[in-house]
Amino acid sequence: MARRNRRQRLPQDPVETNVETLSHDGRGVARIEGKTVFVDGALAGETVKFVYTRKHSKYDEGRTVEVLNAAADRVEPKCQHFGLCGGCSLMHMAPQAQLVLKQKTLAEHLTHFGKLTPQQWLEPLTGPLWGYRRKARLGVKHVPKKGRVLVGFREKGTPYLALLERCEVLDQRVGSRLAELGDMIAKLEAHNRIAQIEVAMDDDHVALVFRNLDPLSEQDQQALITYGQANDLWIYLQSGGPDTVTPIWPENPQLSYAPEEGLTLDFEPNDFTQVNAGINHKMIECAMELLEVTAEDRILDLFCGLGNFTLPLARRVTEVVGVEGDEALVRRARQNALKNKLSNADFEQADLTQTELKDYPWAKSGFNKVLLDPPRSGAFEVLHQLADLGAERLVYVSCNPATLARDAGELVNKFGYTLVSTGVMDMFPHTTHVESIALFIKK
Repeated sequence: MARRNRRQRLPQDPVETNVETLSHDGRGVARIEGKTVFVDGALAGETVKFVYTRKHSKYDEGRTVEVLNAAADRVEPKCQHFGLCGGCSLMHMAPQAQLVLKQKTLAEHLTHFGKLTPQQWLEPLTGPLWGYRRKARLGVKHVPKKGRVLVGFREKGTPYLALLERCEVLDQRVGSRLAELGDMIAKLEAHNRIAQIEVAMDDDHVALVFRNLDPLSEQDQQALITYGQANDLWIYLQSGGPDTVTPIWPENPQLSYAPEEGLTLDFEPNDFTQVNAGINHKMIECAMELLEVTAEDRILDLFCGLGNFTLPLARRVTEVVGVEGDEALVRRARQNALKNKLSNADFEQADLTQTELKDYPWAKSGFNKVLLDPPRSGAFEVLHQLADLGAERLVYVSCNPATLARDAGELVNKFGYTLVSTGVMDMFPHTTHVESIALFIKK
């Protein structure tokens, strides 16, 4: 007997509905015949027409095709590719309303996962709305049917690269060059063997790392070098893993940035750095204020990377220890400490998901304050150790409200801390990505 096709046939005609609220991923939420429908491109309080894009047993999905009654928060998207490109989902919403949504998302996560609310909400940290992004991974694909090489981001809801001319949130030193990059790659012999371009920038320089699946001919390498020289772009190749990143022009490039005035950190194109330089400055300043840093402090900086918080702390305290799992970042952090003549900053490599910090000699004396900046997975495995180390004051920088809320619940309900204050940082305007910072104090 033939298997029955279980995929439901989608209605073809647009459906009119009233949008009640917004989901955490920025889609309008409506109810049709008692069933929840998530409508892409709709805002709370609007009346829209939409078409179904997918049906599920418990909810459906759709896409707005006409706005009949617009919300006051609706604005005209600046990007010509909004709706096609999957990179931004809130560009049709006023910036202040985006911040309200992000704070609401953080508050709901804290209530749901952590069973708590902060004593105080911090003012959101805001910065430039356009051209703010200095790190990106651009997909590259030769598409014969379109007769060109595409460079950019995926289409919304599909695995395919979008046909983009430019990107408004990417720093315009690269954001204005997407079509141009595609045209340049199309002329290479290896036009169908370049998989991606890693973009990294500092104030003065732009590095482009071309992921080449096969060795490039001398002619192709020279074409990339010529393009870089003509446009003041540093050119790298990457034939395999991160350790294969190699500059081909100029000979010895060095990216660097200043987390604060008078301090310079060197980094490599594939190192983790914050994508938004303006927010990074404000974030570091905010962390220093929340920690109430004094010259007598001994501070532990967990998930420290290449020293983004550690070295600013070292300029203010007796001693700071930065702990990071990535050996290359630890090595770079130590070099940055030497470069900036900061002898009171110690960097250690440790897997913070499996490590007992008290077993290390550098932890024997304890720490009175701790700063954490974990990845999206959070810092759950290390939380039980913080109170034992003597940490009276703890600042948690988060890129995921769900894991922050989970960890905050542990710190407050199990380990005796109070969530004093928290707030959002608009690191990624026009997206639903929520970055936040929180202060905990031992009761």
